[in-house]
Amino acid sequence: MPDSATSADPQVQAQLDRLFAAGPGADVLGLERITALLARLGDPHLSLPPVLHVAGTNGKGSTCAFLRAAIEAAGYDVHVYSSPHLVRFNERIRIAGKLIDDAQLAPLLEEVLDAGEGIGASFFEATTAAAFLAFARAPAAATIVEVGLGGRLDATNVIPAPAVTGIAALGLDHQAFLGDTAVAIAGEKAGIAKLGVPLVTMDYARPLRERIGAVARAAGAPVLARGRDWSTETARSTVRYQDAGFSLVARRPRLIGPHQSRNLGLAIAMLHHQGALSVPEAALRAAADWAHWPARMQRLGAGPLTAGLAPDAELWLDGAHNPNAAAPVARALRTIARGRPVTLVIGMLANKDAEGVLRLLAPAATRVVALPVPGHEHHAPDALAALARSFGPPARTAPDLPAALAGAEGVVLAAGSLYLAGEALRLNDELPD
Repeated sequence: MPDSATSADPQVQAQLDRLFAAGPGADVLGLERITALLARLGDPHLSLPPVLHVAGTNGKGSTCAFLRAAIEAAGYDVHVYSSPHLVRFNERIRIAGKLIDDAQLAPLLEEVLDAGEGIGASFFEATTAAAFLAFARAPAAATIVEVGLGGRLDATNVIPAPAVTGIAALGLDHQAFLGDTAVAIAGEKAGIAKLGVPLVTMDYARPLRERIGAVARAAGAPVLARGRDWSTETARSTVRYQDAGFSLVARRPRLIGPHQSRNLGLAIAMLHHQGALSVPEAALRAAADWAHWPARMQRLGAGPLTAGLAPDAELWLDGAHNPNAAAPVARALRTIARGRPVTLVIGMLANKDAEGVLRLLAPAATRVVALPVPGHEHHAPDALAALARSFGPPARTAPDLPAALAGAEGVVLAAGSLYLAGEALRLNDELPD
């Protein structure tokens, strides 16, 4: 799907317009263009503070949030590159802990676009180059880099020697680019493995484990897998992490859902098995409380959008754009509802598995409202509503979020797309910072 961004700052918008005109807006894989672009910029990716590189189908953003929280709790500054943004493009580039401001962003994009004339770099490739250029120019103790799509051929995979790599939960997504099977996708994600660099993974089905192991062996990377080399055990209010000779107990993460305890464990394992910076146990435990990741089971506060709800109603957001993401959201939704009525407000991009997502989310809802995703190719709301009805609850359509939420009672979950979640944040004046 084409990437997109707009800005209220005219100078930033001018560069974003150039970016869309300069190269393909759709997903494009391969390292040739990003390598050529970075070379023209002086190869900033070779001068980054130690890199923690994270891939995965689901959970990689949350894992990055836990990594950032632990590193900052240890007293360090850290750069973060993540995608997609929810409201403002600036969210993708965090320099030494702070989102890049428009005064920095406009000239940075201009420099990258000037250097990239004739290369035809994609939106993601150009923005990756911009992030690496910004990071190379600012001091920090570490750099957290989230893979955009896949791993092996993702633009972020030009980093030759990260301090540690990690793979979060795996599932089917982006099959047109990564392959039609979970095994093929696992192999693409494992492509971030590097010689001598620890590759920390979750626990997967045997065929996926074997494929990841084969790719890692070919790269010369040691694999540290959950369930074999490290583990997490979640209790009512705590998470116990353990590996060979080391264990700690932290509070359950502030981020909602049992899957977040596993993501916390992955972040702890990555930090414990790298040697670039020292992160004390207290900082690892603090990550559970400090980590924040917008639109992942996030409850919205008072604002223009939530004002349209019935009194005492709650509005929650989650991307939940594929079945692997929707399953833990459905479990969390039932826990949050506690018998109250649940309205599922859903919009999904056209290339997503709507039936798979609704099969999980619709039975947890009292009613469903389907709507378009503004500015993107999406499943027709009528079709989504019909699918939802096939799984039990009544369903209708709405033209937009305010109409979908008007008068809704109990618990309301807006889900199915991070772009839709971003629209909700924008309308409620809750800009990620």
